[in-house]
Amino acid sequence: MKIAYQGIEGSYSESCAKEMYPNCKTISCKTFDDVFKLANQDEEVSAIIPESNRSTGNIGVEYLIFKYRLNIYKEKFYSINHHLLGFPGTKIKDVKNVYSHAQGLSQCSNFIRKNNFTENVRADTAGSAKYISENKIKSEAAIASKESAKIYNLDILASDIQDEKENITRFLLMGKLATQPVLKKEKYITSFLFKLKSKPAALYSALSGFAIQGVNLTKLQSYPEKNSFSSYFFLCDLDGHIEDLKVQKSLEELGLHCEDFHVLGVFIADKFRDK
Repeated sequence: MKIAYQGIEGSYSESCAKEMYPNCKTISCKTFDDVFKLANQDEEVSAIIPESNRSTGNIGVEYLIFKYRLNIYKEKFYSINHHLLGFPGTKIKDVKNVYSHAQGLSQCSNFIRKNNFTENVRADTAGSAKYISENKIKSEAAIASKESAKIYNLDILASDIQDEKENITRFLLMGKLATQPVLKKEKYITSFLFKLKSKPAALYSALSGFAIQGVNLTKLQSYPEKNSFSSYFFLCDLDGHIEDLKVQKSLEELGLHCEDFHVLGVFIADKFRDK
């Protein structure tokens, strides 16, 4: 199995992919757009994407979900444990500048303020660790994974420095082929996007079917269409399988109010949702 991810070796996305599929071949990509593009071009390649974080919210890949409309195969709620990594011999008191992805810096804001570090945003966490390894400056450190410390031969100056000890990110495994599991006695999520027709109370009318059928929406977020401040897409998740009669009726009602509707996937809900 081939899985593309954003970043370089040691990134959280790669670690999540390997936890899901230990024997998979991972493919490093520079940007999220590159990840989506590769999976869209090659049916044998899946994409693993961090979709949202428990404490800092959306990662910011929604526009790519709209653009490529890859099918969602699986979700994984993955623990993100951040560590402060420095060149061998470095002490915390030596560090002045800290480097990481914007999400990594945000998720460790209390630790950063406490130590009066200057934040420097980089493209990814593992890339920050590699930068520290190559630069060899003791006044600089990276916020990244324990795996990155091993790969780039760095010292762990402080462990588990994230603000929330249960720092969970939801990852999505996506691909070009449209597949869905057979309806059984499992908990399922159906994910879809839609764009409403321009008319008064359109959203209220469109969502009424879910209330009538007793279908639970677990995610409902709006995003402006590209180059527009008046046209919006909605990204949604609901509890249930698309073959469930109540879900079907709800989506049929929604469809009457849409000028664009697309099912992104039906997949088994991660057991983390039961906590």
